[in-house]
Amino acid sequence: MTLLATLFALVFVTELISWVGKSVLLEFVFALYLRIFYTSTATKQRKLKSEILVNKKELLQTSAQDQFAKWAKLRRTVDKGLADLEKLNSEVAAARTSFSLKFSTALWVMTTGLQFAIGWWYRKAAVFYLPPGWFGPLTWWLAFPFAPAGAVSCGMWQMACRRVIKVGERVARDVLASSGWTLNEGSGSTAPVPSEGQGKEKAGTKVE
Repeated sequence: MTLLATLFALVFVTELISWVGKSVLLEFVFALYLRIFYTSTATKQRKLKSEILVNKKELLQTSAQDQFAKWAKLRRTVDKGLADLEKLNSEVAAARTSFSLKFSTALWVMTTGLQFAIGWWYRKAAVFYLPPGWFGPLTWWLAFPFAPAGAVSCGMWQMACRRVIKVGERVARDVLASSGWTLNEGSGSTAPVPSEGQGKEKAGTKVE
């Protein structure tokens, strides 16, 4: 029973990650990673951006002919701020690339890789036994490749779990679609769909 539940949980988590989208998870986890390990960098980045915006606004309001000394000083300040911001952006981008590689590897190991490892380790084990005679000659196929006769193998149980979860996902999408909501692929977010009457009303609206 423990093997049955473990394999189902792994397949469920894998499918859930696929539904939500790895890129969405990466953005969320990387934001937390920056807050924890790059707090000073993120703070400097925000501070620099606000300072650059203020200095640019003041630069635009300063005449280069009438107030050249002030204008030149502001220009140098803006240029230096942009250069410093570029360095910080490069540092964050490098950290993101490294984190993305580690995150993708860890995600694969904890989901797909772990499924392969458990399936191989318990390749000769029975997830559970079927009542005799229920599936007739198909019983041997459910034990494929190495499980005892009359049992369900790890590979077949994973396939069954994946199939059931995908069917459940389709049912959830259909239910949400019938209630006027759609699920965006790879993001896990929902968005309302305008009714037919609303669509016609918008189409018939004239711009005055």
